[in-house]
Amino acid sequence: MDTATTELEPVERMKRFVKAELKRADVTYEELACRLREMGHEETKVSVANKLSRGTFPATFFVAAMKAIGREQVNLSDL
Repeated sequence: MDTATTELEPVERMKRFVKAELKRADVTYEELACRLREMGHEETKVSVANKLSRGTFPATFFVAAMKAIGREQVNLSDL
């Protein structure tokens, strides 16, 4: 397995996990951005969409997003 493929797999899994959690919570990118702004993060619908499209975002964004949608616990084996 080449290194590029190995590095992309966790990125793709993380991106899919966040998108699935948003869908499960029935939260749109716009709503997530609004909730994150209420928590003190400078996010817009476009910035959220870009982060999730790329699949590359800081852990702080991941944690804030999970908290914003009410997901208090994440098991790393789910990622």
